[in-house]
Amino acid sequence: MILQNEKQIFGVNSEGAAPDSGKREACKVEQMQFGYIGINYKDAKLEIRDKVSFTDNQKIDFLQKAEKAGIGQCMILSTCNRSELFFFYREEKQFEEMRSLYIARFPEIKNSSYLKCSSGAEAMEYLFRIAAGLESLVLGEDQILGQVKDAQEFSRMLGYGGKELNRVVRDAVTCAKKIKSRLKISENPLSVSSIGIRQVDQICGIKGKQVLVIGSGSMAVLAIRYLYEYEAGKVAVCSRTPAHAKELLTDFPELSTVSYEQRYQEIEKSDIVISATSSPHLVVRRESIRLAHKTVFLDLALPRDIDEELGKEPLAHLLDLDALEQIASENQAQRIELTKVSSKWIKEAVKETQQWLSGSRVDATIESLQQKCDLIVEDSFSYLNRKMDLGAKEQKLLRKILKASLHRLLREPILELKQLESKEQQEEYQKVVEELFHI
Repeated sequence: MILQNEKQIFGVNSEGAAPDSGKREACKVEQMQFGYIGINYKDAKLEIRDKVSFTDNQKIDFLQKAEKAGIGQCMILSTCNRSELFFFYREEKQFEEMRSLYIARFPEIKNSSYLKCSSGAEAMEYLFRIAAGLESLVLGEDQILGQVKDAQEFSRMLGYGGKELNRVVRDAVTCAKKIKSRLKISENPLSVSSIGIRQVDQICGIKGKQVLVIGSGSMAVLAIRYLYEYEAGKVAVCSRTPAHAKELLTDFPELSTVSYEQRYQEIEKSDIVISATSSPHLVVRRESIRLAHKTVFLDLALPRDIDEELGKEPLAHLLDLDALEQIASENQAQRIELTKVSSKWIKEAVKETQQWLSGSRVDATIESLQQKCDLIVEDSFSYLNRKMDLGAKEQKLLRKILKASLHRLLREPILELKQLESKEQQEEYQKVVEELFHI
């Protein structure tokens, strides 16, 4: 069950921006608008989140379909705790098409209360809170910031980033770093991996124990790091890609590797088994294991790696992502107090980002104006250079003076254009500028 104090802080109120409903006010949208659609751990349990996660291939397919619906800028944030879309759209029907695409991809959530939607400042504030770790299961955890940056880089690499989306994510990351460095909410890290490892230590004691880690991704690497901090004995790792497992030996030379096909034999020899793969199927099945001693299983994967039926075995103790919620209250009181300051900073940062987005609507006119200015500078320079006997140094100085003078003349009109918040005023001013300067 999700902590009550977290729900109070992060529900719909003056302090937070987490969307609480799939319903949105209908509005006619002509300018670029920021939107959010998705599912997260606060409303959907693990069995639901299992069904709505994205693989990289599925992300590519979805982004291509979104592009056909007219959405050119979109980021998919898919982790063990959330499957969420952040995107820019121009018309209300495009938002609804995105919602339909999401439901078509995951028909299990059709007409359900799990799916949340929002737009504008509310959606943007929510992304800023996610980046800062204020919407995480463990309040203030650091891992999500890297996941946000990875999601943005994935979209940018495929051509679905765009100036506006890249700016919003960059501002969210900058704000998150400010919160983390100044308030130190996550000074005592409590990522899902660290919670899981700590729980395993409380159950059986990790020091000196034989451990098998299945998987070689970032979650598995984090688990291995924590295991050595707890002074684990022999730690072995297996992966479907042996080369990936062997790469870990650079950072963990004492690590041993076993083939993926030998995992069941290794499980039966281990005291602790941790699985953290990206496999869409179970990698540890109950019927394939014959336990001779008590073994603790920690499943850090989504979808699940370890058969939940294994938890019924007398000699097995199974922990999964849902079970980790039970101890997520550590350090919450102090962190929640700090989020009140964080929320104020986020609101200020979002306002600045929105002002930039508003100003970006007139960028084309400003660029045309500056280009015309540069043409005038070159024409004037060419004329004067022909009439005067100037050396190279004087030519460079003349060009600089001409450019600085003209741009100085344009500086105030450009600032005025950018500071207009009303779309109607911007359009009116743009029209006047374009007519006056014939651009």
